[in-house]
Amino acid sequence: MNNDREYLMQCIYTANFAIDDVKLFLDTHPCDPSALAYYEKMNALRRRAMDDYNARFGPLSATDVNVANGWTWVDNPWPWEVEAN
Repeated sequence: MNNDREYLMQCIYTANFAIDDVKLFLDTHPCDPSALAYYEKMNALRRRAMDDYNARFGPLSATDVNVANGWTWVDNPWPWEVEAN
């Protein structure tokens, strides 16, 4: 289970880095079709990884909590706590 958690976190970190990098490029090349497509691809990858992480291990941030089930943010160790890893 920890390998799955670590894998998903690595996917999220990688996608975040790629998104930040391509955003800088898009600031100076806002109409570049390949950069826009890459941004969309990385954003979709990040969303899938975040959704998978949230479904399997609980919310990564308080904004990911589905309040229909109550305030589940406090049910599991937070991602930065040692017990979560």
